[in-house]
Amino acid sequence: MDNSGEFKPIERIPHDLLREPLIWFFAEHYRHRDVCARLMALSQSVIFDEAAMRDVYVFLDQDLPLHVIDEEDDLFPLLRRRCEPDDQIEKVLGMLSAEHANDMMDAGAVKSLVARALAEQRGLASFVEARSIIEPFCQQQKRHIAVENAVVLPIARHRLNEADLISLGQRLAARRGLDNPFTDAA
Repeated sequence: MDNSGEFKPIERIPHDLLREPLIWFFAEHYRHRDVCARLMALSQSVIFDEAAMRDVYVFLDQDLPLHVIDEEDDLFPLLRRRCEPDDQIEKVLGMLSAEHANDMMDAGAVKSLVARALAEQRGLASFVEARSIIEPFCQQQKRHIAVENAVVLPIARHRLNEADLISLGQRLAARRGLDNPFTDAA
């Protein structure tokens, strides 16, 4: 729900942004922050908002794991190949990879809680553990995204070449079952 009380689904990223994969990642990070804001609001309400909880559940179940794969299998390896030792990117990428494992475990706990709320048709605040599960997850997501937006994406913009970006966009699209975003771009 937004401030007007009307449910607004989590915004989808336009597929044409796959032609600019670093902007795609930035947009995806915005979606993560939005999901955290939604989770925090839901965790403070005993009102059962089925549409909002289903939307968050799908994000945690489908979109978040895809995003982690995007970074671990595509973006991070590209950066490891292209960055110079002076970039000191390995320490940052190592930290982020370790956090990804924790993120998925924490997301699983949040997802389980949301699934329980859906099954029981209860607002998240009616579960005593909601705050202790959701708040740390959201705080970690925000910090993680801040590092990626402030450190990783600017270095990627500087180090990745056009062929890297095309390949990255193609892989992101393929992972989502979408057509090659560069086929009609001349």
